[in-house]
Amino acid sequence: MTSLHPVLDAVTRRIRERSHATRAAYLERLRAAAAQGPRRLALGCANRAHGFAGCTAAEDKAALRGGSLPAIGIVTSYNDMLSAHQPYGDYPERLKAAVRAAGGVAQVAGGVPAMCDGVTQGEPGMELSLFSREVIAMGTAVALSHGTFDGVLCLGVCDKIVPGLLIGALSFGHLPTVFVPAGPMPSGLPNKEKGRIRQQYAEGKLDKDALLEAEAASYHAPGTCTFYGTANSNQMLVEMMGLHLPGSSFANPGTALRDALTDAAARRVVALRTPIGEIVDERAIVNAVVGLLATGGSTNHTLHLPAIAAAAGIALTWEDFAELSAVVPLLARVYPNGSADVNHFEAAGGMAFLIGELADAGLLHGDAATVWEGDSIAAYRRPLRLEGSELVRGAAVHESADPAVLAPVASPMAAEGGLRVLSGPLGRAVVKVSAVKPDHRVIEAPARVFTDQESVQAAFRRGELHRDVVVVVRFQGPKANGMPELHKLTPPLGVLQDLGYRVALVTDGRMSGASGKVPAAIHVTPEAAAGGPLGRVRDGDMLRLDTERGTLEVLVDDAEWTARPLADAPADAGVGCGRELFGVFRRAVGSAEAGASVFG
Repeated sequence: MTSLHPVLDAVTRRIRERSHATRAAYLERLRAAAAQGPRRLALGCANRAHGFAGCTAAEDKAALRGGSLPAIGIVTSYNDMLSAHQPYGDYPERLKAAVRAAGGVAQVAGGVPAMCDGVTQGEPGMELSLFSREVIAMGTAVALSHGTFDGVLCLGVCDKIVPGLLIGALSFGHLPTVFVPAGPMPSGLPNKEKGRIRQQYAEGKLDKDALLEAEAASYHAPGTCTFYGTANSNQMLVEMMGLHLPGSSFANPGTALRDALTDAAARRVVALRTPIGEIVDERAIVNAVVGLLATGGSTNHTLHLPAIAAAAGIALTWEDFAELSAVVPLLARVYPNGSADVNHFEAAGGMAFLIGELADAGLLHGDAATVWEGDSIAAYRRPLRLEGSELVRGAAVHESADPAVLAPVASPMAAEGGLRVLSGPLGRAVVKVSAVKPDHRVIEAPARVFTDQESVQAAFRRGELHRDVVVVVRFQGPKANGMPELHKLTPPLGVLQDLGYRVALVTDGRMSGASGKVPAAIHVTPEAAAGGPLGRVRDGDMLRLDTERGTLEVLVDDAEWTARPLADAPADAGVGCGRELFGVFRRAVGSAEAGASVFG
């Protein structure tokens, strides 16, 4: 096996040392729970009867009553409003049949909510989005709290759903768990054309009907949206962590391959003995970060991965991301980092090629465990494929079918992963530069300060931003309003940059899993609502965002800067659309750097 890259080795060692006490405590709790076995065998008769009363299949009821067969709990995020989760509608019966054939019995243990950032962008509901991750984690725990299961199948795809399911599953880390994807929709309107139409609409050159037609041609069928945002980054990460079956992340819904993979996941969890808490160790977490960097994935995972790691007793920091980014090459160009979509990524070689390249370069813990017991993650270079009606292990993928979409390590898209940490008088932030051209990576310009994205859009329409400018959008962090994505800023800022202006964004909010060509210092911490220095910035202050040196500076006299009072937060608008129910989360949430989590 290829020796580990020294930086990968050093970062992993540091994470392991930093996490020694918390990881040991987590594993002790996990192993104590495993030693107790399924609680259903010790339940009173009334308790047990409640657990199988709803079974309509006589053989399932008999199996649960007897208690001798493996019992599998299904936790599903199904709804038929959202394209990514619509395919899960018929999964429970399919999974039950496959589990039954494998010698077990399965029940839907519970459902978790699945909301779509694409629907709620710029709307009040977006302020629930990040915290829905915590709700999903708790919902997963509620589903598994009956203590009657030997294994778990988690059904989820999109932005907060997979991190929430994973955090919840790790709280039951003694249970073998397999994640079951649903796959991306077929390719629709090319992403480059969609981006062009969005920008023309932002410039007033197209009307709303033309924009809606383009969007409907892009998002047109069941399955995940095909751009490389958080949802598809989730699928990549889960496979990199060994929690998917090999090669299962990006098979389209409704295909024979997808059905075969779903059946195989059910069979696998019945046979699986390694619990999820043992699989998700320091190696798996580092592999996930490497995959994120190598593919130019969603910046939202600088929040989600630290929160997931913490759920397994592992302390992951932004410095770990930055150090790995410096040595992990960018191997993929998928929209918004290119014109291709995830179907093109899959056709070019997909996860099998990516994993093989990283393993051969020593940029992967190839010995990390997976749900395909007997296989380490390096063996995932051999994906599952259909031969006739039979699912078999395919050959290793050694060459990309399209190097413009998926490149080898020997000739990458870029020498580094493109995720950097910025520090300075304004706090700490992350910036994704994989889609930012080199001549836009250092921006020095006067600030224009806002407290919401609607005000930015209005100023753009009035022509007030048609100049060199660093747009500051503060009071958008998790404590202020739940940290909504500011995705609607992308078209106007892109227009300004295309007009030749020097433009950047600085915010304590999120941008998007589809962060693009404009340099954006996001997740600034401490956030303004927690007394962070963004609260001191005034219109006209010269700001300097230097992604090459990793600095985020305000060019104001030190004495004046420290003497300035912090700006008052906007009046609380956290009511309506359910936002009032999440006040407890806003009060309890930690920093963005710690995953913006309310747990621990």
